[in-house]
Amino acid sequence: MPTRYAGLPEERAALDAYIKLWRAAHAVEVSANRHLSTDGLTVSQFGVMEALYHLGPLSQRALADKILRSSGNLTMVIDNLERDGLVRRERDEKDRRVMKVSLTAEGHALIERVLPRHVEGIRQVFEVLSPEEMALLTALTRKLGLASQPDSQRSAQQRRRS
Repeated sequence: MPTRYAGLPEERAALDAYIKLWRAAHAVEVSANRHLSTDGLTVSQFGVMEALYHLGPLSQRALADKILRSSGNLTMVIDNLERDGLVRRERDEKDRRVMKVSLTAEGHALIERVLPRHVEGIRQVFEVLSPEEMALLTALTRKLGLASQPDSQRSAQQRRRS
């Protein structure tokens, strides 16, 4: 359903695209993450564990940046993962002010069990797209995401790609 906003045509088109993008992103997120509750994980908990699995121990700040959550919200997520024996916190040897978060053996085993199902769920969500459509979606969402970042972040990302 297009927007009912009575503004200029370019405003209505932008709002319509935004609404469709938001609804599609929400539907994809719900579908792709439905299986997490089977293993007693929230989306944020899975995000933390997946980042630690692929990147190794990280500070809480780095984790927040990686999974796009506030560090305040992440404290509770990490507290719960630590309570369940899935992660541990340790002071960084180089900078004692920093707490590094890492997977425990139990956390490592859980993410190795959950990750293949997660990837398969995402693959199934996107199988409605042809390879060309997938490439176009990837390019368009990347372009939109980069254009929406502050100039300083955009410049840093462009330097890293060079």
